[in-house]
Amino acid sequence: MKGTIPRTFIDDILTKVNIVDLINSRVKLKKAGRDYQACCPFHHEKTPSFTVSDKKQFYHCFGCGAHGNAISFLMEYDKLEFVEAVEELAGFLGLEIPYEKRPHFNEGGKQVGYQTKRNLYELMQEIAKFYQQQLPLNIPAQSYLQQRGLSAEIIERFQIGYVPNAMDTVYRQFGKTREEQQKLFDLGMLSRNDRGNVYDKFRNRIMFPIRDRRGRTVAFGGRVLTDEKPKYLNSPETVTYHKGSELYGLFEALQADDSPQKLLVVEGYMDVVALAQFGVNYAVASLGTSTTSEQIQLLFRSTEQVICCYDGDRAGRDAAWRALENALPYMEDGRQLKFIFLPEGEDPDTFIRQYGKQGFEEYINNAQPLSKFLLAHLTPQIDISSKSKESKTKLAALGIPLIEKIPSKALRMELRHLFAKKLAIVDPAQLETLLPEKLQTDSTPITQRIQFKRTPMRILIALLLQNPELVKFVPDLESFRSLNEPGYDLFAEMTALCREKVGISSGQLLEHWRDTPQQNTLEKLATWNHLVEEDKIEDTFRETLRYFYLQIIDKRINWLIAKDRSEGLNLDEKKELSTLLLVKKREKEHERNS
Repeated sequence: MKGTIPRTFIDDILTKVNIVDLINSRVKLKKAGRDYQACCPFHHEKTPSFTVSDKKQFYHCFGCGAHGNAISFLMEYDKLEFVEAVEELAGFLGLEIPYEKRPHFNEGGKQVGYQTKRNLYELMQEIAKFYQQQLPLNIPAQSYLQQRGLSAEIIERFQIGYVPNAMDTVYRQFGKTREEQQKLFDLGMLSRNDRGNVYDKFRNRIMFPIRDRRGRTVAFGGRVLTDEKPKYLNSPETVTYHKGSELYGLFEALQADDSPQKLLVVEGYMDVVALAQFGVNYAVASLGTSTTSEQIQLLFRSTEQVICCYDGDRAGRDAAWRALENALPYMEDGRQLKFIFLPEGEDPDTFIRQYGKQGFEEYINNAQPLSKFLLAHLTPQIDISSKSKESKTKLAALGIPLIEKIPSKALRMELRHLFAKKLAIVDPAQLETLLPEKLQTDSTPITQRIQFKRTPMRILIALLLQNPELVKFVPDLESFRSLNEPGYDLFAEMTALCREKVGISSGQLLEHWRDTPQQNTLEKLATWNHLVEEDKIEDTFRETLRYFYLQIIDKRINWLIAKDRSEGLNLDEKKELSTLLLVKKREKEHERNS
């Protein structure tokens, strides 16, 4: 059992929920034969490869490999922890959870349950609306936004607001009870000084609500109206907000176009808003962090082309390089990552005001593709002009480990050719020979190297996992133990579970092995192409069981014959041997006739 929710409740909730209804509430599914299909919500695609099985209560994407049951879907799609996902399912079904103890804790050690967390999201939205209401009441804040050229429509779209210049505005408005005050602390809206006095974290600032992809306000960024430092103040990490997993403006960009041709990554709130004012509705900001792997995944779920737009100084180029490193494992076929650096002294806000939308877009259309930026970043670190073996070795040592992180075969080949050309090597395959032995890598991507060997026991496990109703054909397995067959214990445990819980689905079966050493293997077997046609599954399963049955007979026959030769058999053993030989003969005749 994971967390503090009883296993029996988890089993019960997976029995009651229909994964088709759950996923359809977030991703519109279409009937496709016995299953349902959609464009995958976990990577950008134009042709649907995301399949949901009503029978198996399991989803699988043939494009990116995402798979799992109802709990796994919520964990991946809504970015929930395990317990949160179960709680979301319970809420979806209108069920109360019989907690053994509460699962969530805030920084002060207080428990934070699902309903509390939902209330926190609602509170953040109320605060955002309150800030919006304050904006028309403050002339300096309005003047600032007007000077920046923001229209009422853009201010409304991004829900921009203002927090008054007082120590306790939010405290008085939303912290009337001790419980309410604690919520404000949990959300990072209140702070406490050395003397123990409580005060509002944000004061006299233009407020930019940060919304997750579901449109929930999870945090704020505040821009000061005076010379006070810092110029921008951001919400801390809280129970609702993890800055490395969010992108400012992504919700708004997808509201403007749910399938954008490209997304532009910039550094600041005002950059996103100013670009939107000029009709560039596809900009997002990385919230003051280097673009993280989680943010990269968010981006590529929404589009196939990402352009990183940074300042041209050292800090901007360092940020671009970190973004490239984080992106490499997610560069699948069809995806593009490009980089563009603005002239010195410019940011997207100032640039688009000077050159307009057309000028800005013409500029970013000259962005460097990942391959050229990677090579341009590495080559200054060595002396290419010397053409020495040491220079070639150093460049290969720097570049090849990065190239091998890329799942896209086409991009890996392009980079290998670029590196080979740079090093004056005719055959790109010779790049590996430049590396010290300890750095040499297998050029085959991990995803391609992992293959299942088609063994009888693996076929049994896969067929039972994908079709739990086959358990009715499984005999008493005690005699199977004598074969010492790898995988027997797993098959026996799965058989016992299927017998205990009649009608169990594939998704429910998988849940029993979550967070175990077998989880990864079983998840792969759940979607493994075992090459057995649908109408042959039952026969294949029975024949595979029969294969093991004959092995057991052979093993017993050989043991009895060996004993007869060494010390002789008693009457019962002679009868057993005769019977087993007769069974074996009949089984061979059956094979010849079938």
